[in-house]
Amino acid sequence: MSPAEYNAYNSAINQTTPQAKAPALEAYLTAYPQSAVKESVLEQLMGAYSAFDPAKSLDAADRLLQVSPNNVRALALETYFRLTGADSITDPTAKQAALDKAADYAQKGLAAPKPADMSADDFAKLQAQLKPGFYRAIATAALAKKDAATAVTNFKLAIASVPEADTSKPGLTLQDTYELGQAYYQMTPPDYVNCTWYASRAANFAPEPYKSQMLPLAKYCYKKYHGGDDGYDAVTTAVQANLNPPSGFTIKPAPSPADIVANVIATTPDLSTLAISDKEFILANGKPEDTAKVWDTIKGKSVQIPDALVIESSPTVLKVAVSDDAVQSKTSDFTFNLTPPAEAKTPAQEAAAKKAADEIAAATAVGSKVTLTGTYASYTPSPIMITMSDGAVVLPKKTPAKPPVHHTTHR
Repeated sequence: MSPAEYNAYNSAINQTTPQAKAPALEAYLTAYPQSAVKESVLEQLMGAYSAFDPAKSLDAADRLLQVSPNNVRALALETYFRLTGADSITDPTAKQAALDKAADYAQKGLAAPKPADMSADDFAKLQAQLKPGFYRAIATAALAKKDAATAVTNFKLAIASVPEADTSKPGLTLQDTYELGQAYYQMTPPDYVNCTWYASRAANFAPEPYKSQMLPLAKYCYKKYHGGDDGYDAVTTAVQANLNPPSGFTIKPAPSPADIVANVIATTPDLSTLAISDKEFILANGKPEDTAKVWDTIKGKSVQIPDALVIESSPTVLKVAVSDDAVQSKTSDFTFNLTPPAEAKTPAQEAAAKKAADEIAAATAVGSKVTLTGTYASYTPSPIMITMSDGAVVLPKKTPAKPPVHHTTHR
């Protein structure tokens, strides 16, 4: 360096605040664009801007990567600011593009070779500092586009890149732990056990209000797998002492629908007394030998069913919702094949038949609730549909008109 360049360089790097250092470094680069220490100056410029102007910090990183495409610090800064900048983007397409850009810089950062002027030990220490951020960016971009497998792999690598003692401290690693639980939940099919574990660990160590935001996912995954929240305290205890599920850790799964059916069959002395919704559940989910036992109690028997919700209506067939679940979801679970009316032979009979047909049509309009009679004929289990023969609509009885009351005047 010439004395003038040395003085300018020395003055710039010795500024005591980032706000003063950044313009001084810019002035130096403008005066000496081919400086032998240009890469080092751009690194310092990038660091100075990062304290108060992310946009200019990214610009400095861009310039640094033009000079040194594998500069790992520049790649780390690009990754960090592009990842955090994506948080404020509301357009889904633009947001995903920003996340993918961050992930691209992260991949380059992980693949960056050791600089020639850096010792292997120093480079290893630098990598250890930067790897969690690189893995986090790749995982976050993957999770946003439902690539759960890639997200799981990279969130686990991010967490494993941090000393285990630091994984229980509030911060980005704890957030990564929660996001790992989210990634397990988004897998196909969801991995409820690992979702429970990592979301519970994050919630256990997170301060409020984050604890209350994380806990619902942990308990949801637990209930989905176990069938209830009993025993969840054991998970809370285990995650306090372990980053990952220890060998032998299990959550008892909820009984399968077939197991539930078998238990109902074994503990119900008279299967004919079961509610319609219970019979439907058994017919839809039981083993053949169990469904046969229930069907034998109703096949060929005639019943009257009140308050059936009409889903589809025609003069010959009614599809209705009977069970609570069917009514709630407005899906039919019974088909009534209506018995055709007797043939009318006289004008009076024709008029009576037309009147009855009109009344039935009004009573069975879609969305109405109606009382029906019929005989159990057959069923299909998935989706459950019970077919009734000899169906008939029971119209409400008309209240006879009261005769007029005559008052006698007494004198």
